[in-house]
Amino acid sequence: MKLYSYWRSTTSYRIRAALNLKGLAYDAVPVDLVAGDQRAPDYVALNAGKGVPTLVLEDGTALTQSMALLEYIDATWPEPRLIPADALLRAQVMAVAHTVALDIHPVNNLRLIGQLRTRFGATPDQATDWMCHWMNEGFAALEAMLPAGDSFAFGDAPNIADICITAQVYNAHRWGVDLTHFPKTARIERLCLNIPAIADAHPDTQPDNRTDAKVAT
Repeated sequence: MKLYSYWRSTTSYRIRAALNLKGLAYDAVPVDLVAGDQRAPDYVALNAGKGVPTLVLEDGTALTQSMALLEYIDATWPEPRLIPADALLRAQVMAVAHTVALDIHPVNNLRLIGQLRTRFGATPDQATDWMCHWMNEGFAALEAMLPAGDSFAFGDAPNIADICITAQVYNAHRWGVDLTHFPKTARIERLCLNIPAIADAHPDTQPDNRTDAKVAT
C-alpha cells in the first residue's frame, strides 16, 4: 500500500497511527500542502478533493477521506479493533471521533485559513485566534463527552476516538491552546504517545518533516 500524506496533516496522522497499530506496512508518499502538491494533475487523479490522506491499495484502488479510511482499515484488518462492535459503545466512540473530525478540524484546515487571509484580510494573529477558539470550543465538548478515569477514551486500549483526539492535540500544542483546562483530552494524548505505534506516527517523526512549513493542518 501507499499512503499519500503530509507530515503536519492531522488527518494523515490519524491514518499513520491506525496502520501502525494494525502492524500494516505501507510506503509513505509525501504531498507538500504548502507547496501545492495536492493540486498537481496526477495527484488530483487520485484524490479529486485535493487533500490528504490518500491510501492506494495493492490493486491500485485509491481511497480518500480519513474517517472512511479508518472504517475501511478496521473492517479489513479487525485486530486490534478501533471501532467497537457494540452498537451503544460504537455510537459513543464515534460521537467523540466526529467531534474532532467534523466540528474542530474542518474550521481549522489549510483551505479555510487561506480563505480567511486572502478573501477577508485576516492577519496571522487573527487566524491563530480563530483556530484556538474552535479548538477550545471542541475540547470543552470532548471533556463533557469523555468518561472519567485514568485510561483511554472508552477502555484499556486506544480506539478511533483516541486517535482523532491525539492528532488534534498536536495542533493544539502547535498553536498554544492551554490544555490544563482539558485534563481528559490531555490524558488521552499522553497515553497514546506512550504507545510506539502511535508515537511513530507523530508529525515530528515523519521523513518529510519541515520545521519551516507555514500553516497546514
